[in-house]
Amino acid sequence: MSNQVGSPRRRPTLWSGRRTQGLYRAGEESPPPVAGWEPRYRRSVIVSDVLSILTAVCLVGSLVGAWTGMAGAKVVVLGAVTAGVVLCSLAMNRAWNLVVLGQGAEEFRRLGRGLFLADVGLGLAGLAFSISTMRPWVFLVVPAMALLAFPARYGLRKLLHRARIEGRCLLPVLAAGSPSTVTDLITRTRKNPHIGWRVDAVCTADGRGNRAGELDGVPVVGELDKLADHVRRGGYRIVAITGDPYWTPKRLQQLAWTLEGSGAEMVVAPPLMEVAGPRLHMTGVFGMPLLRVSAPTFTGGRRVVKDIFDRVSSALLLLFLAPLLLIVSLAIAVDSRGPVFYRQRRVGKDGQEFTIIKFRTMVRNADQLLAGLTEQNEGSGLLFKMRRDPRITRVGGLLRRYSIDELPQLFNVLGGSMSLVGPRPPLPEETARYGPDVRRRLLVKPGVTGLWQVSGRSDLSWDEAVRLDLRYVEDWSLALDAVILWKTFRAVLSGQGAY
Repeated sequence: MSNQVGSPRRRPTLWSGRRTQGLYRAGEESPPPVAGWEPRYRRSVIVSDVLSILTAVCLVGSLVGAWTGMAGAKVVVLGAVTAGVVLCSLAMNRAWNLVVLGQGAEEFRRLGRGLFLADVGLGLAGLAFSISTMRPWVFLVVPAMALLAFPARYGLRKLLHRARIEGRCLLPVLAAGSPSTVTDLITRTRKNPHIGWRVDAVCTADGRGNRAGELDGVPVVGELDKLADHVRRGGYRIVAITGDPYWTPKRLQQLAWTLEGSGAEMVVAPPLMEVAGPRLHMTGVFGMPLLRVSAPTFTGGRRVVKDIFDRVSSALLLLFLAPLLLIVSLAIAVDSRGPVFYRQRRVGKDGQEFTIIKFRTMVRNADQLLAGLTEQNEGSGLLFKMRRDPRITRVGGLLRRYSIDELPQLFNVLGGSMSLVGPRPPLPEETARYGPDVRRRLLVKPGVTGLWQVSGRSDLSWDEAVRLDLRYVEDWSLALDAVILWKTFRAVLSGQGAY
C-alpha cells in the first residue's frame, strides 16, 4: 500500500512555520517526528514563567525593600536568590515537560508544587540562617509570582487551544486496534480538538476498514503486525494502542522496543477509560508492569484542606459580594411578588438532605405549574429543563444566564452542607431512582460548580452529566478543583448552556 495514504495532513502552526516531519521513503530512518511548534511553545511557557518571576521580584521586592528599609544591594541579592530558587524548583518538578503542557490539571499541579516547595525552602533557609528579612519574600513575593504565573500559563494554553480548534498545532496520530475502539478514539479526538490529537491513519488486525478502506473517514493503512514500519515511514508523533485481542504483553513489549529511536510516543489506552489522574500508578512486580488503581480518597488531609478552603473562601466571597446580593434582592422584590430567596430540599453527602438557598428566578407558584409543563420537557433523564420556561421572571432570566441566582449557595458552603466544587446537588425524587453506580455521586459534598458547570450546564445530556459527576468523584484532586473554579468564571461570563 502506498505510503501516501497514511501521511499526516500538513497545516500551518501557531508558534512555527516548520511543519511536523512527514513521509520518508521505504527503508529510510525517519528523524524524530517532533512538531516545530512544540519546542517553541515550551520556550514561550518558560519565558512567561521567567517574566512572571522577575516582575514579582522587581515590583513586590522593591515595595518590600522600601517597607522594611532594606538596603538596595540586599534587595537585589535576595531577589536574585529567590528567583534562582524558584526557577530551580520548577525545573526539578518538571514544570516545563512537553507531556503536560497545554492540557489537563497536571501542568498547573506541577507549577504550584514547584512554587510551594521553593517557598518552603526559602522559609527554612531564613530560619536556619536567622535571616529575618526573608519573611516578606516568603509571604509576599513568591505568592505574587503565583498570581502572575498561573494566569499567564492559562492565557498561553487558551491560545494553543484556539489554534487546535482551528486545525493547527495538532499532533498526527496513528491509531492501532479493533475497528470499534479506534472509531471511539477518532470520535473523542474530534469532539475535543483542544487535546491536540488528530488521527491521520489506522491499523487494524486485518488491515481493512469499510468498503472505501477507511474508518470514520480515516484511511486504514495496514495491519497491526506492520505497525512499526508505518510509524517510521509516516512520521507520526503518537502511536495510540486501543483494545484488540491481537495485543498481548509480548507484542506490546516488542512494539515498544521496535519504536525506540523513532521519536514517536507510544500511548496505550487502558480498559479503565474513566479512571485517571492521581488514582493511576504504574508499578513493577516480579518484572511485570502493573497498573495500580488506588481507591478514591474521601477523607484525609486533602479533604480537610478542601473544607477549610471552602469555608474561608465562601465567607470572603459573601463579604465581597454583599453589595451585589443586596441589589439583586431589591430587583427581585420589585420585579415580582414573592420571597427573595428560594429554598428547596436537596440531597448531599451520604444521602443526607439539606435546604439549598438560591435567588428566586420564577413566579411564586412555579412548583404548582410544573405539572402542566411536563410534556414540554427538553431535559433528559431525571431532569426537567425548558429553554423558554414561562415560569421564569424577567429578572430571573438575567440571573440564570449569568448564574447569579446560585450565589446564595455560598451560605450552604459556609454551613458545610455544600462545597465550592462538586457534583450537582440532586433532588430527593431524583436520588430515589438512582442506580448503584449513580449513587456514587453522593460520596462527596455537592458543589456550587463542577465539571458539569464548565462543560455545558443545561446543554448536557443526563448521561453526560452523570459521567462527569462520577469522573469528579473518582479522580478528585485539589488541582482539579482549582482548574474547575478558574473555568467557572469563563462559563458564567459566556452564559452558555444556562437557562
